[in-house]
Amino acid sequence: MRAVKAILLALLLGWAFAALADVAVPQLTGRVVDRSGTLSSSDVAALSQKLSDFEKRKGSQIAVLIVPTTDPETIDQFSIRVAEAWKIGRKKVDDGAILVVAKNDHHLRIEVGYGLEGALTDVTSRRIIDEVVTPKFRTGDFAGGISAGVERMMRVVDGEPLPVPSRSVNFGNLENIGPIIPVTLFASFIIGGILRTLLGQLLGSVATGSLIGVLALFFVGSVGVAVIVGFIGFFLAFIADLFPKSTGPSRGGSWSSGSSSGGWSSGSSSSDSGSFSGGGGSFGGGGASGSW
Repeated sequence: MRAVKAILLALLLGWAFAALADVAVPQLTGRVVDRSGTLSSSDVAALSQKLSDFEKRKGSQIAVLIVPTTDPETIDQFSIRVAEAWKIGRKKVDDGAILVVAKNDHHLRIEVGYGLEGALTDVTSRRIIDEVVTPKFRTGDFAGGISAGVERMMRVVDGEPLPVPSRSVNFGNLENIGPIIPVTLFASFIIGGILRTLLGQLLGSVATGSLIGVLALFFVGSVGVAVIVGFIGFFLAFIADLFPKSTGPSRGGSWSSGSSSGGWSSGSSSSDSGSFSGGGGSFGGGGASGSW
């Protein structure tokens, strides 16, 4: 009996420590919550007013959260927990978005509700981060970067497309290519075999490379990685007939990614007098993350 009690106590203590390790989601006290002391009171007031005017005109809600760190939790995990707790956006419309900045980690994320995923797509969110927000962050202009990022998010929700990318393509962080390689090999030989049978060697290989490139762009958000992986997919699919045939082609395939959790605490908060609350919107992990 003592052994059973000891085991139960150990499990309870383990669960308790795990709960304490989770990052505490800050209370939603306004459209702008700054737990890092980065923004001045005038910055918070101006940004909150801008977001309030947008909500009155459009109906959609956008909020900003700045924290010192999410370590050891990833910003992706932390942001979706914030979204689930705050419920930004109207209920059943799900038209909310949150810009989350982990200042000390040099990480940020745009978390997008279901109802805005058609406008603030993963690729669009990543472009806003890379082209609008992080260039200002790198110069230490956090207030300017956040304001510009929020402004561009509102304009995209209003229906204004992003400018055409400059001719100098940003190849992003090429270390992201590592996790894509196994998927590229699988798609090149398995899916490529099916497409070559249907379309012929050349067209089937081109279709395989294009499909792999699009998938890489969707999941990684880097044009450079998408181009490289797409070319690799085309090349492998094109030369696949040089290798011995297997007993038969298999169909389908999937892959996914995961992340971990952790915690932080303390810091001051800023708000617009506690008069703001989420409207009950739902989130499913749409958006994009970045760093500077």
